[in-house]
Amino acid sequence: LTLAVVLPRRNLTYPWAWPRVGPAVSLAAAAVNARRDLLPGFTVRWVFGDSEDRHGVCSEMAAPLVAVDLWLAHRPAAFLGPGCVYSAAPVARFTGHWQLPLVTAGAEAHGFDDKSEEFGLTTRAGPSHRKLGELGVQLHRRFNWTRRALLVYWDEPAGDRPYYFAAEGLYVQLPTLRNLTVMDVVFRGGGNFSFIIQEIKAKGR
Repeated sequence: LTLAVVLPRRNLTYPWAWPRVGPAVSLAAAAVNARRDLLPGFTVRWVFGDSEDRHGVCSEMAAPLVAVDLWLAHRPAAFLGPGCVYSAAPVARFTGHWQLPLVTAGAEAHGFDDKSEEFGLTTRAGPSHRKLGELGVQLHRRFNWTRRALLVYWDEPAGDRPYYFAAEGLYVQLPTLRNLTVMDVVFRGGGNFSFIIQEIKAKGR
Protein backbone atom coordinates (compact mmCIF):
# COMPACT_ATOMS: atom_id res chain seq x y z
CA LEU A 1 0.00 0.00 0.00
CA THR A 2 1.81 3.08 -1.26
CA LEU A 3 1.45 6.62 0.06
CA ALA A 4 2.66 9.39 -2.28
CA VAL A 5 4.15 12.34 -0.41
CA VAL A 6 4.40 15.66 -2.28
CA LEU A 7 6.03 18.30 -0.05
CA PRO A 8 8.86 20.86 -0.10
CA ARG A 9 12.15 18.97 0.22
CA ARG A 10 14.27 21.56 2.04
CA ASN A 11 12.50 24.88 2.70
CA LEU A 12 11.85 25.00 6.45
CA THR A 13 9.76 28.18 6.23
CA TYR A 14 6.87 25.82 5.44
CA PRO A 15 5.45 23.96 8.45
CA TRP A 16 4.82 20.96 6.18
CA ALA A 17 8.39 20.79 4.81
CA TRP A 18 9.76 17.27 4.44
CA PRO A 19 12.45 17.63 7.16
CA ARG A 20 9.62 18.41 9.61
CA VAL A 21 7.03 15.92 8.36
CA GLY A 22 9.25 13.10 7.11
CA PRO A 23 10.06 11.59 10.54
CA ALA A 24 6.34 11.48 11.40
CA VAL A 25 5.53 9.75 8.11
CA SER A 26 8.25 7.15 8.75
CA LEU A 27 7.08 6.56 12.33
CA ALA A 28 3.43 6.29 11.26
CA ALA A 29 4.22 3.77 8.52
CA ALA A 30 6.32 1.72 10.93
CA ALA A 31 3.57 1.80 13.57
CA VAL A 32 0.91 0.66 11.09
CA ASN A 33 3.14 -2.10 9.73
CA ALA A 34 3.85 -3.31 13.28
CA ARG A 35 0.12 -3.81 13.83
CA ARG A 36 -0.81 -6.64 11.50
CA ASP A 37 -4.46 -6.34 12.53
CA LEU A 38 -4.79 -2.83 11.07
CA LEU A 39 -4.19 -3.62 7.39
CA PRO A 40 -3.89 -7.39 7.16
CA GLY A 41 -2.14 -8.48 4.00
CA PHE A 42 -0.70 -5.02 3.29
CA THR A 43 2.57 -3.25 4.03
CA VAL A 44 2.54 0.54 4.03
CA ARG A 45 5.36 2.28 2.20
CA TRP A 46 5.82 5.82 0.97
CA VAL A 47 7.38 7.51 -2.04
CA PHE A 48 8.44 11.15 -2.07
CA GLY A 49 8.16 13.94 -4.63
CA ASP A 50 9.53 17.47 -4.23
CA SER A 51 7.02 20.32 -4.64
CA GLU A 52 9.72 23.03 -4.66
CA ASP A 53 10.96 24.84 -7.72
CA ARG A 54 14.63 25.66 -8.36
CA HIS A 55 14.34 28.66 -6.03
CA GLY A 56 13.21 26.46 -3.15
CA VAL A 57 9.62 27.69 -2.97
CA CYS A 58 6.31 25.90 -3.47
CA SER A 59 5.58 25.54 -7.15
CA GLU A 60 2.19 25.18 -8.84
CA MET A 61 4.09 23.71 -11.79
CA ALA A 62 6.47 21.29 -10.04
CA ALA A 63 3.90 19.80 -7.67
CA PRO A 64 1.37 18.50 -10.23
CA LEU A 65 4.15 17.21 -12.49
CA VAL A 66 5.73 15.22 -9.68
CA ALA A 67 2.27 14.00 -8.59
CA VAL A 68 1.62 12.64 -12.10
CA ASP A 69 5.06 11.00 -12.13
CA LEU A 70 4.40 9.31 -8.77
CA TRP A 71 0.97 8.14 -9.88
CA LEU A 72 2.28 6.65 -13.12
CA ALA A 73 5.29 4.99 -11.51
CA HIS A 74 3.83 3.74 -8.22
CA ARG A 75 0.00 3.80 -8.43
CA PRO A 76 -0.34 5.09 -4.84
CA ALA A 77 -3.47 4.56 -2.76
CA ALA A 78 -3.42 8.10 -1.35
CA PHE A 79 -1.51 11.38 -1.42
CA LEU A 80 -0.05 13.35 1.46
CA GLY A 81 0.41 17.02 0.55
CA PRO A 82 1.05 19.44 -0.96
CA GLY A 83 0.39 22.11 1.66
CA CYS A 84 0.78 25.37 -0.25
CA VAL A 85 -2.46 26.63 -1.80
CA TYR A 86 -1.24 27.02 -5.39
CA SER A 87 0.56 23.66 -5.28
CA ALA A 88 -2.27 21.78 -3.61
CA ALA A 89 -5.04 22.94 -5.96
CA PRO A 90 -3.85 21.25 -9.20
CA VAL A 91 -2.70 18.13 -7.36
CA ALA A 92 -6.09 17.86 -5.62
CA ARG A 93 -7.80 18.14 -9.01
CA PHE A 94 -5.69 15.25 -10.31
CA THR A 95 -6.26 13.08 -7.24
CA GLY A 96 -9.98 13.75 -7.47
CA HIS A 97 -9.91 12.63 -11.10
CA TRP A 98 -7.98 9.49 -10.05
CA GLN A 99 -10.48 8.90 -7.23
CA LEU A 100 -7.71 9.00 -4.63
CA PRO A 101 -7.82 10.76 -1.24
CA LEU A 102 -5.46 13.66 -0.59
CA VAL A 103 -4.62 14.66 3.00
CA THR A 104 -2.90 17.97 3.66
CA ALA A 105 -2.00 20.14 6.64
CA GLY A 106 -2.34 23.23 4.45
CA ALA A 107 -4.59 24.30 1.57
CA GLU A 108 -6.28 26.82 3.86
CA ALA A 109 -8.02 28.79 1.09
CA HIS A 110 -11.79 29.09 1.02
CA GLY A 111 -12.05 27.36 -2.37
CA PHE A 112 -11.06 24.00 -0.89
CA ASP A 113 -14.34 23.99 1.05
CA ASP A 114 -16.19 23.03 -2.14
CA LYS A 115 -16.59 19.27 -1.79
CA SER A 116 -19.17 18.93 -4.56
CA GLU A 117 -16.67 18.45 -7.38
CA GLU A 118 -12.91 18.87 -7.67
CA PHE A 119 -11.98 18.87 -3.96
CA GLY A 120 -14.38 16.17 -2.84
CA LEU A 121 -11.56 13.80 -1.80
CA THR A 122 -9.34 16.47 -0.21
CA THR A 123 -9.06 16.42 3.59
CA ARG A 124 -7.41 19.30 5.43
CA ALA A 125 -5.92 18.36 8.78
CA GLY A 126 -4.98 21.95 9.60
CA PRO A 127 -6.91 25.21 10.01
CA SER A 128 -8.95 26.75 7.21
CA HIS A 129 -9.66 30.38 6.42
CA ARG A 130 -13.37 29.62 6.36
CA LYS A 131 -13.10 29.06 10.10
CA LEU A 132 -11.44 32.46 10.44
CA GLY A 133 -14.37 33.94 8.53
CA GLU A 134 -16.84 32.19 10.83
CA LEU A 135 -14.99 33.63 13.83
CA GLY A 136 -15.33 37.09 12.27
CA VAL A 137 -19.08 36.53 11.90
CA GLN A 138 -19.39 35.51 15.55
CA LEU A 139 -17.42 38.58 16.69
CA HIS A 140 -19.69 40.86 14.65
CA ARG A 141 -22.75 39.26 16.21
CA ARG A 142 -21.31 39.40 19.73
CA PHE A 143 -20.45 43.11 19.55
CA ASN A 144 -23.40 44.07 17.34
CA TRP A 145 -21.22 45.29 14.46
CA THR A 146 -24.01 45.28 11.93
CA ARG A 147 -23.29 47.91 9.28
CA ARG A 148 -19.83 47.81 7.77
CA ALA A 149 -16.61 45.79 7.73
CA LEU A 150 -13.36 46.95 6.13
CA LEU A 151 -10.60 44.42 5.47
CA VAL A 152 -7.10 45.90 5.15
CA TYR A 153 -4.41 43.42 4.20
CA TRP A 154 -0.97 43.11 2.66
CA ASP A 155 -0.74 41.33 -0.67
CA GLU A 156 2.14 40.58 -2.97
CA PRO A 157 1.02 38.92 -6.22
CA ALA A 158 3.71 36.25 -5.91
CA GLY A 159 4.28 33.23 -3.71
CA ASP A 160 1.41 31.64 -1.81
CA ARG A 161 -0.35 34.96 -0.90
CA PRO A 162 -1.24 33.98 2.69
CA TYR A 163 -2.77 37.35 3.63
CA TYR A 164 -4.97 37.42 0.55
CA PHE A 165 -6.41 34.00 1.33
CA ALA A 166 -6.84 34.82 5.02
CA ALA A 167 -8.79 37.95 4.07
CA GLU A 168 -10.80 35.91 1.57
CA GLY A 169 -12.22 33.77 4.38
CA LEU A 170 -13.54 36.89 6.08
CA TYR A 171 -14.67 38.47 2.80
CA VAL A 172 -16.77 35.44 1.90
CA GLN A 173 -18.24 34.74 5.35
CA LEU A 174 -19.03 38.24 6.64
CA PRO A 175 -21.75 38.92 4.04
CA THR A 176 -23.77 36.10 5.62
CA LEU A 177 -24.66 38.76 8.18
CA ARG A 178 -27.69 40.57 6.78
CA ASN A 179 -27.26 44.17 5.61
CA LEU A 180 -23.51 44.21 6.30
CA THR A 181 -21.34 45.98 3.73
CA VAL A 182 -17.89 44.42 3.29
CA MET A 183 -15.07 46.33 1.57
CA ASP A 184 -11.38 45.62 1.19
CA VAL A 185 -8.24 47.71 0.84
CA VAL A 186 -5.03 46.12 -0.42
CA PHE A 187 -1.58 47.55 0.21
CA ARG A 188 1.78 46.43 -1.12
CA GLY A 189 5.44 47.21 -0.60
CA GLY A 190 6.15 50.85 -1.40
CA GLY A 191 2.44 51.61 -1.31
CA ASN A 192 0.87 54.96 -0.59
CA PHE A 193 0.04 54.72 3.10
CA SER A 194 -1.61 58.16 3.14
CA PHE A 195 -4.06 56.86 0.57
CA ILE A 196 -4.72 53.76 2.69
CA ILE A 197 -5.41 55.89 5.78
CA GLN A 198 -7.85 57.99 3.78
CA GLU A 199 -9.54 54.83 2.49
CA ILE A 200 -9.90 53.52 6.04
CA LYS A 201 -11.32 56.87 7.13
CA ALA A 202 -13.80 57.00 4.25
CA LYS A 203 -14.90 53.35 4.11
CA GLY A 204 -14.43 52.07 7.64
CA ARG A 205 -17.17 54.12 9.29
